[in-house]
Amino acid sequence: MELNNIGGTGLRVTPLSFGTSAMGDMPDTYGYPVDEEQAAKTLGAIFEGPVNFLDTSNNYGFGRSEERIGAAIRAHGGLPEGFVLATKLDRDMETGRFDAARVRQSLEESLGRLGLDRIHLLHLHDPEHSRDLGEITCRGGALEELFKLREEGLAQAVGLAMGRIDMQFPLLREWPFDALINHNRYTLLNRSANQMFDFACERGMAILNAAPYAGGILAKGSANMRRVTYQDATDEILSHVGRIEAVCARHGVATGEVALQFSMRDHRIASTIVGVSKPSRVAEAVKWAKRDISPELWDEILSLDYSEEDPEANRKYRPG
Repeated sequence: MELNNIGGTGLRVTPLSFGTSAMGDMPDTYGYPVDEEQAAKTLGAIFEGPVNFLDTSNNYGFGRSEERIGAAIRAHGGLPEGFVLATKLDRDMETGRFDAARVRQSLEESLGRLGLDRIHLLHLHDPEHSRDLGEITCRGGALEELFKLREEGLAQAVGLAMGRIDMQFPLLREWPFDALINHNRYTLLNRSANQMFDFACERGMAILNAAPYAGGILAKGSANMRRVTYQDATDEILSHVGRIEAVCARHGVATGEVALQFSMRDHRIASTIVGVSKPSRVAEAVKWAKRDISPELWDEILSLDYSEEDPEANRKYRPG
């Protein structure tokens, strides 16, 4: 695959990348478990494939995702040549504390689990769920500490990874991040991140668009999955998904192929992060990324309605 730049950091990533939250075993979020053996096989398939970019976080599965990635790195004899690994700083999951000291602690935990001494790309994660945004943004707070880690060489690049655009957009305006991750807000169903992506692109920030399948329904199909953006789907959303599926069916193309390429074909987006939890999904995503899709299908798909509201506004957050 071609490689795209993460700002001016020297990091270059494939336009398709893999997320590992489900591999941390998070049934409250995804509705199914993932055991250690399945995660190991999935990570092995990623390391042997053409994708060079893997995303994880300190709190995915309360550390299980990073632990399993660390084991896979050791089993492989180290990260593959040219591979880029991203992880995220997380709040204390019991107290919600997210100050500068917690930033250091979170990184130490991640490095220990991964078996590494530095991180390629390090994000501050989910500040909307912390106990106090002020201890993140204040002088000497978590964000200042994040940039210190880059200065010290513990991270080659730094970013901001979160969901709520009403909180993320102002922070992007105020801080010189190298990259950002947003999830579920730029899909066939939703375009609420569009204005923010325009801004980030103009500023030279690398945009990493996560969850192009809206939590899985656009890949697995509405007949098999009744959840969207990690919540039970309403009849209205299922009807919207059905219209997308009908267009794809008329053209003989899988809905997941179109959902993935909708993100990958956007020139603003450096990489599209797809969550996977089994080797077959790794191979499927690589195949879908290469599928030739006709201009006629794109014309029909892009003529469909979409939402610009926050798709997780009423979501009850569960970290497991």
